[in-house]
Amino acid sequence: MATIDDLTRLIPPPAAPVHADGDWAAVEATLGLSLPADYRALVAAYGLGGFDDINLLTPFAAAVSEHADLLWHAGRLHQLLGESRAKNPDAVPFPLFPEPGGLLEWAGTGTGIALCWLTGGEPDSWPVVVFDYLYHKERYEVGAVDLLHGHFSGSRVIDGLDEPPRTPWFDAHRDREHVYVRLSDSAVPYAERLRILRAALAPTADRGSFVDEDEGDDSRQDHFKAIDRDWQVTYETAYGHQIRVAFPPADAAAARSVIFAAARDMGCTVTRTTTHRGEPVWT
Repeated sequence: MATIDDLTRLIPPPAAPVHADGDWAAVEATLGLSLPADYRALVAAYGLGGFDDINLLTPFAAAVSEHADLLWHAGRLHQLLGESRAKNPDAVPFPLFPEPGGLLEWAGTGTGIALCWLTGGEPDSWPVVVFDYLYHKERYEVGAVDLLHGHFSGSRVIDGLDEPPRTPWFDAHRDREHVYVRLSDSAVPYAERLRILRAALAPTADRGSFVDEDEGDDSRQDHFKAIDRDWQVTYETAYGHQIRVAFPPADAAAARSVIFAAARDMGCTVTRTTTHRGEPVWT
């Protein structure tokens, strides 16, 4: 069984985890049950944030967003699926918290997969269920830390989770602005454009890539992080030729300057800049 020390060796935690400390006794009194020791250690080490696409909930995040807060999620599955289960019991083959032994979510993915405990018996023996209403109802006889370590080390295949990156990471929660920079075509080959962009943001770290085998460079995504700046970047042609960048709000002027200069060096013209909600920005 993997421990929190095994996980932190595999995926370094942030130097200053956010929303990692609080009154555990009050949390457990609100829930009406104790929580597993490995989860408490997980929150203490990493705090609020994400392992690749897996977003860890903490019980101390209500000030940031109710959607990041474990206590807010405690009754969510029951609210969402209670009526549906009555009509289609096979789609929800587990009790839902606060029902005795019910599913309690402790993390989730951007694609809507819930990582839950099945809360019957002693907390440290709760299995994890990877769940969504339509496709995934897999039960794993491991705790939260062991499941994460198995997934990101490649020693355990977890149905419903994306293939883990070769070098896994954890990003602590931070307020970020998200800007999409649409680009004209360029005579410079894709690989060279990517090299120029990464050089402008160096040092960088890989965050995975995707290439459509049929389309090649015409349908490609490369994700990476600008380490010293703590910017998250995607360069792609899969959903239009663009650079997507997420950065702390105080870095807005620097982000605009660096990305625009890199685009020129890539042989591109910036044609439009918007937020991830489609609102004009950097005009």
